[in-house]
Amino acid sequence: MDGSGLGVLAVGLVLCFLGVRSLHLAVVTSGFALGWLLAEPLGASVLTAFLIAVAAAIAAWVLAVFVFRTALFFVGAICGGVIGAKLFGLLEQGSGNVVLAVLFVLASAFVVGIAVQRFRHGMLSLACALGGAGLALSGLARTFPEVLGFLRYPQLPWQSVVATAGWLALAWAGWVVQRRVVRDRQESQS
Repeated sequence: MDGSGLGVLAVGLVLCFLGVRSLHLAVVTSGFALGWLLAEPLGASVLTAFLIAVAAAIAAWVLAVFVFRTALFFVGAICGGVIGAKLFGLLEQGSGNVVLAVLFVLASAFVVGIAVQRFRHGMLSLACALGGAGLALSGLARTFPEVLGFLRYPQLPWQSVVATAGWLALAWAGWVVQRRVVRDRQESQS
């Protein structure tokens, strides 16, 4: 059992279920998730992945604060990067091509950033749920590598199917919770 996975799992669950509650929380947890999920498939040690994740969280927060007018785009782009990193991890089958990973993550980040800027909170809650669920599953895989390690790097087709289904199911649960949070907030302001 790897204890570092518990921290990654916790950050992922916060992003998945509470990301839309606070823009700052969404930025910091998405930045952390992006840094972690980029470092992990490229073979970084736990300490290196953690340091990259913390640096990404700080950079994401600073970027969002200084660029507030386009903050929704950047929050969406960061969440999109997390989603792209998780998809890359599910699809890459252990090849670890850095250039392909960066291009895939950047493309995902741009597309989701545009969607969040256009559709606002509905898309932001979906992006946070998908990004947080992906990070949470990576945390579970790191915590219990002998049983759930395939959630990070599926090697067999059935593992890819189970990992993807688990990711989407957890993301759906997070999205439902976040939609309730937004609805309750809107009702209390009325």
